[in-house]
Amino acid sequence: MKKILLVEDDEFLVDIYKTKLEESHFEVVVESDGARVVETIKKEKPDLVLLDIVLPNEDGWCILRDLQSTGGEKTKVVVLSNLGQKEEIEKGLSLGASLYLIKAHYTPSQVVKEISALV
Repeated sequence: MKKILLVEDDEFLVDIYKTKLEESHFEVVVESDGARVVETIKKEKPDLVLLDIVLPNEDGWCILRDLQSTGGEKTKVVVLSNLGQKEEIEKGLSLGASLYLIKAHYTPSQVVKEISALV
């Protein structure tokens, strides 16, 4: 079973995405505090990280930079955010994200489909 680290601080969205991922036979670990994400990745060794950008204590940009500087760039990361400007998408991809999905443009089922194609 593939393991997904869901990094999201909105409890409503956590419930929706966690349920959809589990229905698709993924093991799901949830982290809502940006400052603990890199540590959680090292501990849990997920197959993929589904990462929001706007998080408490440390944003997704910092997490992507931390992963690059600690050799964690081998970890597949999909950004799932409401930040959808062209510059933000380019920034996410340049910092190592495999995909950058805008929340408003994808249903949870579509997000799961995109993730399934990567793992």
